Amino acid sequence: MQGLRKAREALWITVILSFLLAACADGADAAAQRPAAAAAFAPPHHRLTGAATDYDPLLAAVGDARFVLLGESTHGTSEFYAERARITERLVRERGALAVAIEGDWPDADRLSRYVRGMGRDRTAAEALSDFERFPRWTWRNAEFEGFVERLRAYNLTQPPARRVGVYGMDVQNLFEGQEAAVEWLARHDPPAAARARTQYRCFAPYRGESSRYGEAARRPNRTCERQAAAVLAEFRGRPRPADPEAAEALFSAQRNAASVVAAEAYFRAAYAGAYSWNVRDRHMADAVAEISAHAQALSGQPGKVVIWAHNTHVGDARSTAMSQRGELNIGQLLRERNGPGAFLVGFLTHSGTVLAAPEWDSPGRVYELRPALPESFAGLLHAQGLQRALLLSRNPVVSAALAGPRLERAVGVIYQPRTERQSHYFDAQLSRQFDAVVYIDRTRAVTPLR
Repeated sequence: MQGLRKAREALWITVILSFLLAACADGADAAAQRPAAAAAFAPPHHRLTGAATDYDPLLAAVGDARFVLLGESTHGTSEFYAERARITERLVRERGALAVAIEGDWPDADRLSRYVRGMGRDRTAAEALSDFERFPRWTWRNAEFEGFVERLRAYNLTQPPARRVGVYGMDVQNLFEGQEAAVEWLARHDPPAAARARTQYRCFAPYRGESSRYGEAARRPNRTCERQAAAVLAEFRGRPRPADPEAAEALFSAQRNAASVVAAEAYFRAAYAGAYSWNVRDRHMADAVAEISAHAQALSGQPGKVVIWAHNTHVGDARSTAMSQRGELNIGQLLRERNGPGAFLVGFLTHSGTVLAAPEWDSPGRVYELRPALPESFAGLLHAQGLQRALLLSRNPVVSAALAGPRLERAVGVIYQPRTERQSHYFDAQLSRQFDAVVYIDRTRAVTPLR
């Protein structure tokens, strides 16, 4: 068996070298023939069959990484949620992960985190998810994520409070609800500080509920609320951590609500000033992950391992994509720069199927036919090689060479524009540098939204 594997790897190396030589000799003709020529040789991979051992190779590769980032190439694919849940549950049970950070806003996820940890008044995951009211609701209010939440809560109830896994939001697009939660905690524990916080937050009153109006106004320096948001966050810094785990969790939640206001203020101010709002957003999300990790460690006395769920465009290292040419960075890049091998990045790809998305921002989501991936894309290449459900590890030198690119990679967010798919949803990437591992599922279906 070992000899067969080595023979296959040697064959793949030969094929790759022949492609490079052909490209030098024949230019564009060789590039056009590459997908067809590679179709006969599937790169080394691990088949995903649904068995409990499917992700043994992945966990071995993850090792003791503090941060494991799980991506998705669309925001509306059922299998991506299901497989991320399978991986996360094993990381919790076998690698000691203590937190899940999602590409959702902290105030929206706060209620969910209380439910998962056995706190709060909600009786079901569906109730706990009901604070995700804004577009796009289906990204977290869906049946696949609901099932994961229920299983995680059941696991948590077997653990001591200090070891229970939280689910936290790290995004920065909710400007107002965090204000209420921060003031509410201060009102219970430090009324004078609550009075100061209310005074500071009055700066946002003219724009209540309309982040876009604040962004427009903040283009003028004398109209920003940056200083006021920072002043409220400062009310939480240096407060002693309560010994009681639930009280410590409540303080951390209030502080992060105040931090979410700071982050959202900076994001909307940058967005309407024409600055790199993407970078502002991802820097704040990376900082949020670091604070979640530190909190989990202080609470449990164990390494603060965090699993991050976000889109491939946030999770994969931006330096290995066309994003870097635009001056953009992302969470994957930042966590790699800060933690080296302590950050492990996993991308998810699909070839075709159905997807839940919207035609434009704030429009109702609907199920689309996801067009077959372009032959010259990574998903097109893996499809041509006959892969169905597979795990590929970039540390394998043959996989690394085969997926080095550059090739096209597809990214579908909450909006899908099939008529302009090539222009709207594809970018150049070096996949084996962008991710430490890739989960490929050839045909997928749309996520199931909760009513």
